[in-house]
Amino acid sequence: MKKRHLLVTGGAGFIGANYVHYWLDQYPNDKVVVLDALTYAGNKANLTPALDNPNFVFVQGDICDAAHVETLLKEHQIDTIVHFAAESHVDRSITGPDAFIETNILGTYSLLKSAKKVWIDTPKAQGKSPLPHRFHHVSTDEVYGTLGPKDPAFTEETAYAPNSPYSASKAASDHLVRAYHHTYGLEVTTSNCSNNYGPYHFPEKLIPLIITNILHDKSLPIYGDGQQVRDWLYVTDHARGIDLVLNKGRLGENYNIGGHNEWANIDIVTLVCQLMNQAFARDPKLASRYPLAQAAIKGQAETLITYVADRAGHDRRYAIDATKTNNELSYQPAESFESGIKKTVEWYLSNEDWWEALL
Repeated sequence: MKKRHLLVTGGAGFIGANYVHYWLDQYPNDKVVVLDALTYAGNKANLTPALDNPNFVFVQGDICDAAHVETLLKEHQIDTIVHFAAESHVDRSITGPDAFIETNILGTYSLLKSAKKVWIDTPKAQGKSPLPHRFHHVSTDEVYGTLGPKDPAFTEETAYAPNSPYSASKAASDHLVRAYHHTYGLEVTTSNCSNNYGPYHFPEKLIPLIITNILHDKSLPIYGDGQQVRDWLYVTDHARGIDLVLNKGRLGENYNIGGHNEWANIDIVTLVCQLMNQAFARDPKLASRYPLAQAAIKGQAETLITYVADRAGHDRRYAIDATKTNNELSYQPAESFESGIKKTVEWYLSNEDWWEALL
């Protein structure tokens, strides 16, 4: 295949960093440039394994800085943008929505303008054809709203009905990407994924929060009755899904990427507690490394579970129907939840320096 030059926005975040590692492993001849503002969720340490790779470049910067983005697109001859950069924590969007509007809506708009200028407008002004390009936008299942217990899963045809400032900002960015394709001919694809989990997941999110709280013997807060249902996708499977969309997906199309794996929050927390109990029972050395983890050391991590008031506008259930992606792109998750969650727990137990620095 022709060597590609990728700009990965938000590539120092959880999903973005895993995508960078996946891509450099699968396509070692491609050039990957990461643009990340290194806000609270962006962590350059997530990219440590890539820093010595001659085909990797890290740039600290803001996607709203159009002049900077245009310079990067030209300087590195970027032909593919994979747009992860986003504010993504629902609780933060409720208490401080401004950052979500700025990054997720205005930031995406700024990127689209820059891409259009460099890839389409400038060549056209010179009497040339548009440069070969692709703008891939990474979105979420939360734009579809919420489901009842018996409702069919979200498809690409499900009407958007976002319920939080976060999901509303992502929905707006999805519409902007679609508009730039239909109005200006920008070659785009969009993927809407379910909840990701795996290495480098920021510790405020559910699974890493439960793991790190157990290691500090802190309470495990469960919103409401804990029966909120989510579809969970191992992060490397998400990266592979985007790979398939870039290589096989139809321009202008949306593709749902899911794990076929619905779990209630309380069941996720209970399972992680069991895995932590088992890890401490299996490896006595963990008790000396994590002396605060008294409940897990005793095989009783689940006693830390505490129910708290539900958050405002909490969606009850998300579920992804990935039939279109499966049929058109031959996509299936490689990891089962059982294998993926074990890998995740083992990663956090082995990478204390990484998450302690964030806490």
